[in-house]
Order: sequence, then C-alpha cells, then structure tokens
Amino acid sequence: MSETLSVWLALREAADTAARSATLTRVIADALPRDRPVRILDLGTGTGSNVRYLSRRLPIPQDWLLVDRDPALLAEVPARMTDCHIETRRMELGRLDDSEIFSGRHLVTASALLDLVSQRWLRALAERCRDRGAAALFALTYNGRSRCSPEEPEDGAILELFNRHQRTSDKGFGVAAGPGAVDAAAACFAAVGYHVRREPSDWILPADGKPLQRLLIEGWAEASLEIRPAEASMIQRWMSRRLEHVDAGRSRIVVCHEDLAAWLPSTQAEKLLC
Repeated sequence: MSETLSVWLALREAADTAARSATLTRVIADALPRDRPVRILDLGTGTGSNVRYLSRRLPIPQDWLLVDRDPALLAEVPARMTDCHIETRRMELGRLDDSEIFSGRHLVTASALLDLVSQRWLRALAERCRDRGAAALFALTYNGRSRCSPEEPEDGAILELFNRHQRTSDKGFGVAAGPGAVDAAAACFAAVGYHVRREPSDWILPADGKPLQRLLIEGWAEASLEIRPAEASMIQRWMSRRLEHVDAGRSRIVVCHEDLAAWLPSTQAEKLLC
C-alpha cells in the first residue's frame, strides 16, 4: 500500500505545484513572523511535497514537524533542507487528541487532506489552531468538479458515483466531508474568528500526462464500483474508452480543487503566540 501511494504522490507532485495558489501562499507568508524561526506543523505529510513547495516560499529559518501515520512515506522525506529543521512523527490523526503537536506553531498546513476528513474533525482543527494563534494554509482540496475531453456519455454518472464515494468514505477521521470540505473548513475557521480566503487550484492535465491520467481514471472507476457494483459493466466500458483516449494522446482532464488560507487579526495572534 505504501509503495502504491508513494508512486501516486510522486506522479501528482508536478500537477500540485502547478495548480497551487501563489497568492494565498504569499498572504500566509506575509502573516508569519520575521524575528524568529517559523514553526510549522504539516498534517498528513506523505513524502513531503507540501514541505518542498512551501519551504522555498516562506520566511526562513523554518522549524517543521511533519506528521503522518505511514512511516514508510515519512522515511522518504529528507532529514534536512536548506534553512529548514525537520522532525517527523508517526501518528494517527483521526481524533486530533494530541494537542502538543500544535504547541508554539505559527502555521498549520496540509495538502490534499481536507476532503478526506470529517466536519467534526475540521471543527476540532480550527479550535486547535485558534487556541495556539496559528495561521492555516490548506492546499488542493477536491471540490467535486472535473471535466474530461473528449467527452464520454457516462462521464456525469461516474463523477456522481465518485463524489458519493468521497462523501461516504471513512479514512479514520469520521465520515468524510468530501466535495463539501472547503465550505465546511471555511465556516469552521470563520466561526472561531479567522479571516478566510479561498482560491482555485485546479489540476489541468494535458495529453502528455499519461501515467497520472491513467491512475486517476482507474481510481475513479474503482470508487464508482464500490458504490454501485451492479453497474460494473458500464463502469468497465467507460474506463476502457477513457484509457484509450489517454493511450492515443488525446485526453485532457481538469480536476477542480481549492486552496484555503486562514489567519487571525494580528493583535489576537500576537497575544496568543507570546
């Protein structure tokens, strides 16, 4: 499982980097202190793509705590980067019941995580950040929309099944917020006093991105089959045609995500971080 996930994370990193909101990264960078090392908590780190992106764009020096439940993925994160001190910790994040990981953090961040967690988890996350006065930056949250070309008649049905799967899955965080995660996170952070800003961060996958497109289509088909096994023939036919488009070099896929930044009014944040 770790090996398969590692391959997926490696394939998607370039698409993630191209999609992310540079504007929101700058907003958060401007909200962070310049007179001391910036202390950052990265949730659901995987192999460290979020660290590689942000470490070049945030004030330095930086002190990172990287948390994930998979030690094999964490082992792929470099022990140290330029101007960054990195600590990794294996931890189940299902209940966020270890508040120590938030202690003294100026920024809490994650990439491609929020659509996997529950609304209850999001409320707890916002409260943990508020208690510590931390800013927040969450990248690449799937919002339920995608487009494929050339179009196929079943595209809409597959999207509906996949979204239903996203809304009913439980990855250890409770029933997932799925495509509604950005709305839920924005509401949770606003409710505890944060300024919240959102920007699109859509994947635009061109015809030459065949390996990532193949894994994406196969994942959509697998999730759809779990929701409606009686439609196995339809799902298989759809997948075969979509993969033919990929192999022929005529497939283009857009997967819609959003980035979210949240920060406290400066006087409140300074008081909490003292």
